[in-house]
Amino acid sequence: MSISAPTPAAKTWFLVAVMCGAQVMVQIGAFFWPALLPTMMPLWALSNSEAGWITAIFYGAYMISVPVLVTATDRIDPKFIYLFGVGVTVIGHLGFALFADSFWPAMAARALTGMGWAGTYMTGLKLLADRVDARMMSRATAGHAASIGLSGALSFAFGDAIAGAFGWQAAFITASASAAAAWLVIAIVMPRREGELPRRKDGGGLFDFRPVFRNRSAMAYAIAYAIHTLEMSALRGWAVAFLGYVALTTGATASIISPAVVATGLGIAGTVASIAGNEAAIRFGRRRLVQTAMLASIMFGASIGFLGGISYALAAALLFFYAIFIWLDSSSLTAGAAGSAEPARRGATLAVHSMLGYSGGFLGPLLIGWTLDLTSGMSTIGWGSAFLSVAVLMTAALLTFRALRPEGLAGDRTG
Repeated sequence: MSISAPTPAAKTWFLVAVMCGAQVMVQIGAFFWPALLPTMMPLWALSNSEAGWITAIFYGAYMISVPVLVTATDRIDPKFIYLFGVGVTVIGHLGFALFADSFWPAMAARALTGMGWAGTYMTGLKLLADRVDARMMSRATAGHAASIGLSGALSFAFGDAIAGAFGWQAAFITASASAAAAWLVIAIVMPRREGELPRRKDGGGLFDFRPVFRNRSAMAYAIAYAIHTLEMSALRGWAVAFLGYVALTTGATASIISPAVVATGLGIAGTVASIAGNEAAIRFGRRRLVQTAMLASIMFGASIGFLGGISYALAAALLFFYAIFIWLDSSSLTAGAAGSAEPARRGATLAVHSMLGYSGGFLGPLLIGWTLDLTSGMSTIGWGSAFLSVAVLMTAALLTFRALRPEGLAGDRTG
């Protein structure tokens, strides 16, 4: 009895599964720092703004590196760029464990991990985009986004658990070892890109981004993604600290689900919402889904800081629903940008999309930290003003998205 060869679709989904598994291993340590923020701030005598900077530099380094690394995938096999990014991630986590003992060494190590993410996040998606057809693009993108979301969610609980049992240095050593294992998996399993690279219609240079900025549909998704990522990074960077404040001020410090575990739950719920949101975008319209998610997140962001201080349970519940609506359009936005791109400029388009996104990611933690320091610190007014400032920016993003009216994708049932 002969065994039939795998179908092209089966091979494609195998590669998607390998990439998604590798992304979980690479990014599992990405949010160890915000998970350990309540412990590390007093240990190193950090202000709110300094803690925000250490969180934000991860996104700042990403923002600077991503235009070069992701755009290069239009000329270089994304596999090699990806392996470079994973290698930098390994060094960044290990450096944090061995050398970080204050503000500046921590900043340097987090910057390296941010550069590593620039070489792995969108390059991993570009690697998949080169191997799937247009109709599979949206679901492959959703699966890829889900792996990133899952690793981000698990990062909080894993970081807290490892640090609690063996110390915070052991947490970052574990993150480094996990990324090193992912490097080996991709190096051995992932095939090199086959076939000729697509030609650019206008013959422009590799780093000529002007055609990308003229792509109205792709830019609509990218601008929305910028504030989406600002909102997501603000929540990831400060959720544990916010819940810790609520637990302390309400006296709910015993017999509660820890802030780190709640943050993990937020990430898992958000990942599920991202996948569901992409399926809803396919069935009911991408613009409609994105606008609904943005409007709902505005409502929660405007109220969560003011109402969350009433009780720990209420704060956790509000954060849960806030996370769902933040993540709901996550993969839909990235799939929209990738699907709207000229094939020969897909790497450049994803680079611009990601650069704008992580410009927001860089500003999100800083915005919360600055607002807390400029108002009344960790108080109802401080937290309320901090989350409200994010909601105001999301309102501007919603109005911009509506004005640009981006296109749907192949496979979307309605536009």
